[in-house]
Amino acid sequence: MNRTTKIALGSVVVAAVVLGLKFLAYLLTGSVALYSDALESIINVAAALTALIALRVAARPADANHPYGHSKAEYFSAVAEGVLIVLAAVSIAREAIPALQHPRAVDAAPAGLLVNLGAGVLNALWAGVLLREGRAARSPALLADGKHILTDVVTSVGVLVGVLLAGLTGLHWLDPLLALLVAVNILWSGWGLMRESVGGLMDAGVDPVTEIRIRQVMSEHAEGALEMHDLRTRHAGSMTFVEFHLVVPGTMSVQEAHAICDRLEDAIQSELPGASVTIHVEPQDKAKHHGVLVL
Repeated sequence: MNRTTKIALGSVVVAAVVLGLKFLAYLLTGSVALYSDALESIINVAAALTALIALRVAARPADANHPYGHSKAEYFSAVAEGVLIVLAAVSIAREAIPALQHPRAVDAAPAGLLVNLGAGVLNALWAGVLLREGRAARSPALLADGKHILTDVVTSVGVLVGVLLAGLTGLHWLDPLLALLVAVNILWSGWGLMRESVGGLMDAGVDPVTEIRIRQVMSEHAEGALEMHDLRTRHAGSMTFVEFHLVVPGTMSVQEAHAICDRLEDAIQSELPGASVTIHVEPQDKAKHHGVLVL
């Protein structure tokens, strides 16, 4: 089991603990807002399990049916998490709307609020771990899980403040109103996750900053070539694919051209660890006089 999968397994454990704490807080207070917060934690458990399964699939090596590997499985996890978030938002709204029409007293029991606060702190710490590890491993599944949990933390803070205010002021409609705001917040979060994941499934290219870095590396390590054009990039989970045409003098030997390709591959992979680089070598009459010029 690699490090990324171990982190995903840790997410399942943390999500289950947080779920238990939030439902305990709901039982101690009877707050609809705290109930909505606990309901979202069910989604967190399901999302963590989905991410764990996706990462295990993504870690499989390439085979005859999947010659480019299984790394795109991580995007399915992020899409599924977005769908689950939307379902959670609908469920919360179903509870909050009737409660808003007929507000009931909220017991702002200190014990319940403290339990919920403890769950929020645990979530915040774990979200930091997921975001750090997700960036390091370039894992869409871990990053999606981290962003979702971070949204949950913000939601929990707002809910706690609202429940406390409802209990202290007697404005009981604040509790279901905050539950509705929670629903809107996580709905927006789910939409963002699905949008990013669909971009990966549709072979979206690298971000502009990364593309500039790739072009700079290409320009600095292609001595002997004339130009490079038709650069194409795409992400597939933690993998980055880079393809371009390399124009060399027509009289250059295959061995010399191959040496330039090896140098370029090494340089790009040093900049983007694990990148898959494909280079199509062309003679100088195929030059397009644009793209990346050799320094």
